[in-house]
Amino acid sequence: MTAQDRRDAALSLLGLVALLLWDGSGGDLALARWLAGPEGFPWRNAWFTRDLLHDGGRWAAGAVLAAVVWAAFRAPAPGTPPRRERVFALGVVLLGLVTVPSLKRASSTSCPWDLAEFGGAARYVSHWQFGVLDGGPGHCFPSGHAVAAFAFFALYFLWRAHDPRRARLWLLGTLAAGVLFGAAQWLRGAHYPSHVAWSAWICWVVAAGAFRLRTLVLTMTLAARARSAVDRAAVPRPAPAAAHRGHRVAARRSAGRSAHHPASGRRPR
Repeated sequence: MTAQDRRDAALSLLGLVALLLWDGSGGDLALARWLAGPEGFPWRNAWFTRDLLHDGGRWAAGAVLAAVVWAAFRAPAPGTPPRRERVFALGVVLLGLVTVPSLKRASSTSCPWDLAEFGGAARYVSHWQFGVLDGGPGHCFPSGHAVAAFAFFALYFLWRAHDPRRARLWLLGTLAAGVLFGAAQWLRGAHYPSHVAWSAWICWVVAAGAFRLRTLVLTMTLAARARSAVDRAAVPRPAPAAAHRGHRVAARRSAGRSAHHPASGRRPR
C-alpha cells in the first residue's frame, strides 16, 4: 500500500468517526428545529433553494456528466489519462450515482419536513435504528441530490496521477457543489446535514475503493505476465528438425571414417 493509499484510508476512517460522533450528538434534530417550526420550513419552496439549487443543480450535474461521457471516449491529448482510465472513471461516477439512490430507496428514514413537529406525521428516529419505523414515508437517507455532485470525486482520483493541480480543482469543485446542493436541501427540510455528509462519505469510499482495486488488479496482472515470460524463457526449446538431420549425417560420416582408418598408434602410410 502506497503513502497515498494510506492517506485515502485515513481520510475515510476519520470521516466515518466524525459522522458517527455527529449522529450520537443529536445535532440533526437540533438544527432542524433551529430552521423550522410548526408551520414547516420557510425555505422549502423558495426560488433560491428549490428552483436554482435543486432543479438547476440537477441540470448542471447532467451537463457535467454529458461532458465527462464525451471526454471519456474522445482521443486523449498528450499528458492526459488514456481512454481506458477515463472510461473507468466514468464507470465509477455512475456507480456513485447508483449506489446512494439505491440506499435511499431502501431506507425507512423520513425527511425532516415529514416530522409531526414541522407539520408532518412522522417522529424522529435515527437512521441507524434498523427496523424501527418513524411513521412517515421514509426513503430519505442518504441525500440523493448531493450525490449529483459528490459522485464526481472519481475525477479527482483519475487526474491526480497525471495532473495534481487539475485533480485538486476537481476535488474542490466537487466539494463546493456538494455542500451547496446539500445546504439547499437542509434549508428546505428535505434532508438533515448528516444525510449530506453520508452521501459525500459513500461517494468518496466508492471512488477510492474502486481505483485502489483497479491498481491491485493491474499489478497482479503485470506480475502474472512477468512470471509467465520468465517461465517460457527457462524452458529449453527443441532443436529444429533440420538440425537433427544434419547431426545424424555428421555422425554417419564420422563412423565411416573410423571404419576405414582404425585407431592405432601409427600414422597411415
